Amino acid sequence: MEMKVVFHVDWDHTDSLLMAIGNMENLLKALSDTQAEIYLVANGSAVKLFRHESASEYASRIERLAEADVHFLMCNNALNKHGIKHEDLLDSCHVVPAGIMEIIRLQAEGCAYVKP
Repeated sequence: MEMKVVFHVDWDHTDSLLMAIGNMENLLKALSDTQAEIYLVANGSAVKLFRHESASEYASRIERLAEADVHFLMCNNALNKHGIKHEDLLDSCHVVPAGIMEIIRLQAEGCAYVKP
């Protein structure tokens, strides 16, 4: 069985992001023998958490998750609203046009929705 899940962060709260990171790390450990598609979608003010200048305490954990094929998807609408350039983001982040549409698309494709 393949596991598909999307984590959603939308507030500029480090604690929520750290919970999501911990959830994803634990999920990967639990699913060691199972195929998994794991996504994190950040929209709203949460995109601020993924800037190089903001992410020093958890950037290495995000990189390890990305190396394990976790996809970090940033809302372009939110980036524009908060004046954040794509190059300001951690290298493992990918920009999507609209975070909410990405969440809807992923759920339509069978992803479980998790809001830490």
